[in-house]
Amino acid sequence: MGLLIGLLILAILALIILSSCVKIVPQAQAMVVERLGAYQGTWNVGLHVKAPFIDRVAKRVILKEQVVDFPPQPVITKDNVTMKIDTVVFFQITDPKLYTYGVENPIMAIENLTATTLRNIIGDLELDQTLTSRETINTKMRAALDVATDPWGIKVNRVELKNIIPPAAIQDAMEKQMKAERERREAILKAEGEKKSTILVAEGKKQSVILDAEADKQSAILRAEAEKEKRIKEAEGQAEAILKIQQATADGIRFIKEAGADNAVIQLKSLEAFAKAADGKATKIIIPSEIQGLAGLVKSVAEVAKDEKTE
Repeated sequence: MGLLIGLLILAILALIILSSCVKIVPQAQAMVVERLGAYQGTWNVGLHVKAPFIDRVAKRVILKEQVVDFPPQPVITKDNVTMKIDTVVFFQITDPKLYTYGVENPIMAIENLTATTLRNIIGDLELDQTLTSRETINTKMRAALDVATDPWGIKVNRVELKNIIPPAAIQDAMEKQMKAERERREAILKAEGEKKSTILVAEGKKQSVILDAEADKQSAILRAEAEKEKRIKEAEGQAEAILKIQQATADGIRFIKEAGADNAVIQLKSLEAFAKAADGKATKIIIPSEIQGLAGLVKSVAEVAKDEKTE
């Protein structure tokens, strides 16, 4: 009975030892295995079995990209301004063996390397350049850290300056400068707006004057055309009236001739025609001598007729 219990215990121990020797490596991870303290190999994704008691997993390595946010580091610019800058480093382990045996504390090493590299780069820049050259600083730091961390099996993919914190006095001066700059831009925009408004008003007045002048011109043209038409109509009316008077006179003379009237009657009709032609507007009329004699005759006849009426 005791032998059976002992065998059962041995079986359980053997099962425990065997299960401890079986390892499953998940995705995006790797295991560094040592045998008797020496590097044995690197296990990648899958099922692996190690020798009991002589093999051990020295380090479990994560192969995914990792992010480390380092605290602000004091740096001095070229123009002797002290500021604090905190950085964010994106890195990935490419060689688990070098990562395990290359450096004692890789994260601390990267942090110190980042601080020294940052001080070297910022030391060559002035304050204004530091504030406006983030992309340049990021590129230089990534290149320097990538080269330095290659022996550790680490690849630095990206470095970002998270915050640049200048001294309080510098911040106050920058705020005042920005306020003055905003006020200057506001004044410029206001002046440009007033200028454009003045130009638009002047353009409007100019267009109004042009339109008024054009309207006056059109009005004058229309008035002139109306006056011209009026004069033409009046001249045509006068010409037509004269033509009708002459036609009537000619018809009257022709009728008198056809009726057999003597020269005295014809001369009297001519005198009447002269009177109508004068129409009270002529200041001087030249009458032929024949008509003058006839006029005297008409006067004598008129006087005789007057005396008869008196009697």
